[in-house]
Amino acid sequence: MSLKCVKNESGSILGFVGTHDSKIKMLFILNETRGQGIGKLLLQYAIKELGVTKVDVNEQNPQAVGFYEHMGFKVESRSPFDDMGKPFPILHMTL
Repeated sequence: MSLKCVKNESGSILGFVGTHDSKIKMLFILNETRGQGIGKLLLQYAIKELGVTKVDVNEQNPQAVGFYEHMGFKVESRSPFDDMGKPFPILHMTL
């Protein structure tokens, strides 16, 4: 597992990306810093430097789905349940 973050000048974390193998496992951006390019920066780093090509996204989070589509990911398949067996539809996306 790899975890990379973006910090501000005072050292506070503004966002982070966690990857494993070629898959994004988590991408988090502070609400107050959304729209400033931090997510894009972290995702581009994960793709270029860490070889990421896959991500699973909750279908009920259209903002996240739209972000990954905008960044070039396409839906490969869909699962009606998440990894924990909960009824959250998951889109499996790839570059």
